[in-house]
Amino acid sequence: MLILLLVSLIWAFSFGLIKGGLIGFPSSAAAFIRLAVALAVFAPFLRLRGLRASDALKLMITGAVQYGLMYVAYMYAFEHLKAYEVALFTVFTPIFVTIINDLFERRINPAALSAVALAVAGGFVIEYRQISSSELWKGFALMQGANLCFAFGQIFYRRIMQNLPEKQTDLQVFGLLYLGAAFTTALAATGTPWGTLLITSKQALTLLYLGIVASGLGFFLWNIGARKVSPGTLAVFNNLKIPLGILASVLFFGEKADYPRLLAGGALMVVALVVSNLKNARPSQNKPPGRLT
Repeated sequence: MLILLLVSLIWAFSFGLIKGGLIGFPSSAAAFIRLAVALAVFAPFLRLRGLRASDALKLMITGAVQYGLMYVAYMYAFEHLKAYEVALFTVFTPIFVTIINDLFERRINPAALSAVALAVAGGFVIEYRQISSSELWKGFALMQGANLCFAFGQIFYRRIMQNLPEKQTDLQVFGLLYLGAAFTTALAATGTPWGTLLITSKQALTLLYLGIVASGLGFFLWNIGARKVSPGTLAVFNNLKIPLGILASVLFFGEKADYPRLLAGGALMVVALVVSNLKNARPSQNKPPGRLT
């Protein structure tokens, strides 16, 4: 859980950075650049020897969905929603994580569902406000598409890594996820006027941070952490970035927070973590999570 907590802290800065640092920058281009940077970071560690072609393809598809399609929808959502509305609509991700896992397992996990309900309730308590965006439903649909893609990738990656040869580690194959993601976002960015696109120093630094730290290191550590916890705990951690993101906004971006709501919602998420680790949600029901780097 410490890995997921660390990544949640890293991602807590993303909402403010994207909204404040990439104003006016094409969404599809931003998605492509940050994932291309992540690919460049992890490409030197790729080791394809001994990896089945079918597994390599599955890993690329995972990246194309979890990061590529997710980022295209996520970045476009910022064009239709305020930053806090984007944060609010991420509270549904745990629902998708639990449903997708249960579909793969062909069962229903009551403890995981209870934990998800508490996590979603905590997210709403913290982030519910009067929604005022004129294009609310378009932004809402984009965010749910992003949530679904991110949830699918987390669960599918767990299952792929369980069946890889013993000598394959996360670090040796993770570049394939970014390859699939970069290819997907490159297609989405074909309409970008690259020849006339001007990138300010602030935007360049923001994209480098998002590509190297938030996307590159963050997604890598998140998928490793996702394999070490139960699906219920994983679902809960998908919402932890909301209170952490608010704290980051208050401390570093000069925004104000409703502290009673923050404490109440955070308390619900703590309870959700406890519930997610009850007997019915332990990882022992699944196959061992596999090798870790």
